[in-house]
Amino acid sequence: MERLWAPWRMEYILNSGQDAGCFLCRAIEAPLDNAREALLVHKTESAIIVMNRFPYNNGHLLAAPVRHTADLTELSDVESSGLIRETAFAEKLLRKALSPDGFNIGINVGATAGAGLPGHVHVHIVPRWQADTNFMPVTADVKVIPEALDALYGRLVEALEAAR
Repeated sequence: MERLWAPWRMEYILNSGQDAGCFLCRAIEAPLDNAREALLVHKTESAIIVMNRFPYNNGHLLAAPVRHTADLTELSDVESSGLIRETAFAEKLLRKALSPDGFNIGINVGATAGAGLPGHVHVHIVPRWQADTNFMPVTADVKVIPEALDALYGRLVEALEAAR
Protein backbone atom coordinates (compact mmCIF):
# COMPACT_ATOMS: atom_id res chain seq x y z
CA MET A 1 0.00 0.00 0.00
CA GLU A 2 1.29 3.46 -0.88
CA ARG A 3 0.82 6.36 1.49
CA LEU A 4 0.52 10.00 0.59
CA TRP A 5 1.61 12.40 3.30
CA ALA A 6 0.18 15.90 3.34
CA PRO A 7 0.67 17.00 6.97
CA TRP A 8 -0.16 20.66 6.25
CA ARG A 9 -3.75 19.60 5.48
CA MET A 10 -4.40 18.68 9.13
CA GLU A 11 -4.42 22.37 10.08
CA TYR A 12 -7.13 22.95 7.47
CA ILE A 13 -9.15 19.92 8.59
CA LEU A 14 -9.00 20.81 12.29
CA ASN A 15 -9.87 24.47 11.72
CA SER A 16 -12.52 23.89 9.06
CA GLY A 17 -15.69 25.72 9.95
CA GLN A 18 -14.05 27.77 12.71
CA ASP A 19 -13.74 31.52 12.39
CA ALA A 20 -10.00 32.12 12.40
CA GLY A 21 -10.37 35.65 11.05
CA CYS A 22 -9.15 36.82 7.68
CA PHE A 23 -5.85 35.26 6.64
CA LEU A 24 -5.57 37.79 3.80
CA CYS A 25 -5.78 40.71 6.23
CA ARG A 26 -3.18 39.00 8.44
CA ALA A 27 -0.86 38.70 5.41
CA ILE A 28 -1.47 42.36 4.51
CA GLU A 29 -0.61 43.45 8.06
CA ALA A 30 2.42 41.16 8.38
CA PRO A 31 5.74 42.96 8.81
CA LEU A 32 8.08 42.48 5.84
CA ASP A 33 10.44 40.33 7.92
CA ASN A 34 7.49 37.95 8.46
CA ALA A 35 6.41 37.79 4.81
CA ARG A 36 7.56 34.20 4.32
CA GLU A 37 5.57 32.91 7.30
CA ALA A 38 2.52 34.85 6.09
CA LEU A 39 3.15 33.44 2.56
CA LEU A 40 3.07 37.02 1.28
CA VAL A 41 4.73 37.08 -2.14
CA HIS A 42 4.11 40.67 -3.29
CA LYS A 43 2.30 43.75 -2.03
CA THR A 44 1.32 47.08 -3.57
CA GLU A 45 -0.77 49.90 -2.14
CA SER A 46 -3.97 48.37 -3.51
CA ALA A 47 -3.44 44.59 -3.76
CA ILE A 48 -1.38 41.60 -2.64
CA ILE A 49 -0.28 38.18 -3.85
CA VAL A 50 -0.17 35.34 -1.32
CA MET A 51 0.40 31.63 -1.61
CA ASN A 52 -2.59 29.42 -0.91
CA ARG A 53 -1.71 27.52 2.26
CA PHE A 54 -4.07 24.71 1.16
CA PRO A 55 -3.45 24.62 -2.61
CA TYR A 56 -5.49 22.90 -5.29
CA ASN A 57 -2.32 22.54 -7.33
CA ASN A 58 1.37 23.30 -6.89
CA GLY A 59 1.90 27.06 -7.19
CA HIS A 60 -1.69 28.06 -6.36
CA LEU A 61 -1.60 31.80 -5.62
CA LEU A 62 -4.23 34.30 -4.52
CA ALA A 63 -4.46 37.97 -5.47
CA ALA A 64 -6.58 40.17 -3.23
CA PRO A 65 -7.34 43.84 -2.69
CA VAL A 66 -5.72 45.36 0.39
CA ARG A 67 -9.10 46.59 1.59
CA HIS A 68 -11.23 43.89 3.23
CA THR A 69 -14.36 43.68 1.11
CA ALA A 70 -16.56 40.79 0.05
CA ASP A 71 -17.61 41.75 -3.44
CA LEU A 72 -16.05 43.01 -6.66
CA THR A 73 -18.79 45.64 -6.95
CA GLU A 74 -17.49 47.29 -3.79
CA LEU A 75 -14.00 47.89 -5.22
CA SER A 76 -12.95 51.33 -6.46
CA ASP A 77 -11.48 51.68 -9.95
CA VAL A 78 -8.00 51.90 -8.42
CA GLU A 79 -8.57 48.73 -6.36
CA SER A 80 -10.03 46.85 -9.35
CA SER A 81 -7.14 47.74 -11.63
CA GLY A 82 -4.64 46.95 -8.85
CA LEU A 83 -6.23 43.54 -8.36
CA ILE A 84 -6.01 42.75 -12.08
CA ARG A 85 -2.39 43.97 -12.22
CA GLU A 86 -1.44 41.73 -9.28
CA THR A 87 -3.28 38.80 -10.88
CA ALA A 88 -1.28 39.31 -14.09
CA PHE A 89 1.93 39.70 -12.07
CA ALA A 90 1.18 36.42 -10.25
CA GLU A 91 0.78 34.71 -13.61
CA LYS A 92 4.13 36.19 -14.73
CA LEU A 93 5.89 34.98 -11.55
CA LEU A 94 4.46 31.48 -11.92
CA ARG A 95 5.51 31.32 -15.58
CA LYS A 96 9.05 32.25 -14.55
CA ALA A 97 9.22 29.99 -11.48
CA LEU A 98 7.32 26.89 -12.62
CA SER A 99 6.86 27.00 -16.44
CA PRO A 100 3.23 25.84 -16.42
CA ASP A 101 1.38 25.00 -19.65
CA GLY A 102 -1.66 27.09 -18.69
CA PHE A 103 -3.69 28.57 -15.85
CA ASN A 104 -7.08 28.44 -14.21
CA ILE A 105 -7.82 31.97 -13.00
CA GLY A 106 -11.09 32.67 -11.22
CA ILE A 107 -13.08 34.26 -8.44
CA ASN A 108 -15.66 32.66 -6.15
CA VAL A 109 -17.95 35.34 -4.73
CA GLY A 110 -19.90 34.14 -1.68
CA ALA A 111 -19.85 30.88 0.26
CA THR A 112 -22.47 29.28 -1.98
CA ALA A 113 -20.19 29.87 -4.98
CA GLY A 114 -17.33 28.09 -3.21
CA ALA A 115 -15.50 30.97 -1.54
CA GLY A 116 -13.60 29.57 1.42
CA LEU A 117 -13.13 33.13 2.68
CA PRO A 118 -16.33 34.89 1.59
CA GLY A 119 -15.57 38.15 3.43
CA HIS A 120 -12.47 39.13 1.43
CA VAL A 121 -12.78 38.81 -2.34
CA HIS A 122 -9.74 37.24 -4.01
CA VAL A 123 -8.61 35.79 -7.33
CA HIS A 124 -7.29 32.23 -7.60
CA ILE A 125 -4.32 31.81 -9.94
CA VAL A 126 -3.75 28.08 -10.41
CA PRO A 127 -0.97 26.89 -12.72
CA ARG A 128 -1.72 23.80 -14.80
CA TRP A 129 0.45 21.30 -16.66
CA GLN A 130 -0.47 18.99 -19.49
CA ALA A 131 -0.20 15.90 -17.26
CA ASP A 132 -1.19 17.30 -13.85
CA THR A 133 -4.45 15.37 -13.68
CA ASN A 134 -4.08 11.63 -13.38
CA PHE A 135 -5.96 8.79 -11.74
CA MET A 136 -5.50 10.13 -8.20
CA PRO A 137 -8.06 12.97 -8.25
CA VAL A 138 -10.34 11.09 -10.64
CA THR A 139 -10.60 7.75 -8.84
CA ALA A 140 -9.35 8.44 -5.32
CA ASP A 141 -10.45 12.07 -4.85
CA VAL A 142 -6.86 12.84 -3.81
CA LYS A 143 -4.68 15.61 -5.21
CA VAL A 144 -0.92 15.21 -4.94
CA ILE A 145 1.00 18.48 -4.42
CA PRO A 146 4.61 17.72 -5.38
CA GLU A 147 6.41 20.62 -3.69
CA ALA A 148 6.55 21.93 -0.12
CA LEU A 149 5.23 25.45 0.41
CA ASP A 150 8.55 26.71 1.77
CA ALA A 151 10.47 25.43 -1.28
CA LEU A 152 7.92 27.01 -3.61
CA TYR A 153 8.12 30.30 -1.71
CA GLY A 154 11.87 30.34 -2.39
CA ARG A 155 11.30 29.81 -6.12
CA LEU A 156 8.72 32.60 -6.21
CA VAL A 157 11.09 34.99 -4.44
CA GLU A 158 13.76 34.18 -7.04
CA ALA A 159 11.24 34.89 -9.83
CA LEU A 160 10.25 38.12 -8.07
CA GLU A 161 13.88 39.25 -7.90
CA ALA A 162 14.32 38.44 -11.60
CA ALA A 163 11.16 40.42 -12.46
CA ARG A 164 12.45 43.62 -10.80
